[in-house]
Amino acid sequence: QVQLVESGGGLAQPGGSLRLSCRNAGSIFSFNVMGWYRQAPGKERELVAQISDADSTNYADSVKGRFTISRDNAKSTVFLQMNSLKPEDTAVYYCHALTYGFATTNYWGQGTQVTVSS
Repeated sequence: QVQLVESGGGLAQPGGSLRLSCRNAGSIFSFNVMGWYRQAPGKERELVAQISDADSTNYADSVKGRFTISRDNAKSTVFLQMNSLKPEDTAVYYCHALTYGFATTNYWGQGTQVTVSS
């Protein structure tokens, strides 16, 4: 059983930082890819960053150079360090994980709110 639990969201000022964490609170599981998506009001959910089990990373252009994704494979945990935050980063951030096998299986967290405002 997989249960992704996010933490670390909240309010930050423009130029500030936040660190998001996501862990699997369920049974021990190995994910091929873990990452973060976000959804702002009135917009579609978009990929923010993802990292493979080989530590290959991929970032949205809008966050390159500001956000850093990392993972702890042993603990099935993924982190998102967000620096130089902008008001346009305001959104609900969702943890995502997937496994490849006979079929690709996607897992989602419940989401955590990030608000960037002065």
